[in-house]
Amino acid sequence: MRALVYHGPGAKAWEEVPKPDIIADTDAIVRVDTVTICGTDLHILKGDVPAVTAGRILGHEAVGTVEAIGSGVKTVIAGDRVLVSCISACGACRFCREGHAGQCMGGGGWILGHKIDGTQAEYVRVPFADTSTYLVPDGVTDEGILMLADILPTGYEVGVLNGGVRPGDVVAVVGSGPIGLSAITGARLFSPSHVVAIDLADSRLEAAKQFGADITVNNVTEDPLELIRSLTSGLGADVAIEAVGVPATFELAVKLSRPCGRVANIGVHGEPATLHLEEQWIRDITITTGLVDTYSTPTLLRLVTTRQIDPARFVTHRFALDEFDEAYDVFARAGETGALKVVLSRTS
Repeated sequence: MRALVYHGPGAKAWEEVPKPDIIADTDAIVRVDTVTICGTDLHILKGDVPAVTAGRILGHEAVGTVEAIGSGVKTVIAGDRVLVSCISACGACRFCREGHAGQCMGGGGWILGHKIDGTQAEYVRVPFADTSTYLVPDGVTDEGILMLADILPTGYEVGVLNGGVRPGDVVAVVGSGPIGLSAITGARLFSPSHVVAIDLADSRLEAAKQFGADITVNNVTEDPLELIRSLTSGLGADVAIEAVGVPATFELAVKLSRPCGRVANIGVHGEPATLHLEEQWIRDITITTGLVDTYSTPTLLRLVTTRQIDPARFVTHRFALDEFDEAYDVFARAGETGALKVVLSRTS
């Protein structure tokens, strides 16, 4: 089979590799029908995730068809159409049992495209298939369900739920890429008074409006701190969500929060950010971090099937499964191309 293989910072190739085999009785082999690229994949290619070593197949999101299962798999069978979650859950360790599968101690967590071969391939081995895949409901497109592999649960859990968004809150979302838009989508479910989207690119701010932001700020030409304070009698945002992963955006999110406010960091950071405790120690703010646990995926699946959210609208560019070079180029230059999510699909 062919797969996208990482060969060190800045290097990748679509090349011939061995097809995966079942190793454990809880494994499934899934034929990849639809796959996407994550911002985390770009961080890997920059060298920001040293745990990913040369020779690793990239990718941690897919919708596909089960081809084979181990003898211990009980919830899916060959021929089933499934969502492959970005998080693999052993289902038995302390963290999995507490709903924190991202911290799985039983061999799961974020392993696909990280510690084991991932989904940007014609086939993928999925460990712990019973607790790491979800049957795709009838009548829902692959593209729509694919967004539930990572970005929607990440924005919802690590941004909205960790940030404790409540009715009437002023929510500032720093970054209007796919994760920021997912946070906006999730925040709207809790009836905030204002959702403010902050970004450098007008094209992404326009997308933020379509996803539910009622105020947008280009922080090249406008001061988001002044705007947030004007909305809140000088206090600041109830919840500030960081959805980029660079020092400047984290530091901005902290500045935007009010006393006793909440700062939810979603972004994947590849270098240190400064927390100005000399300013913040007295303000009673709460800062949360997190890797998605995907405990919200069943809830999001219900919201998709009842048409309360429409994840397919994240998809802006489509490619064949062997067009990874072009897809990565378009996704990496999102400010120029207007890309939100790119999708690659099997053509036969």
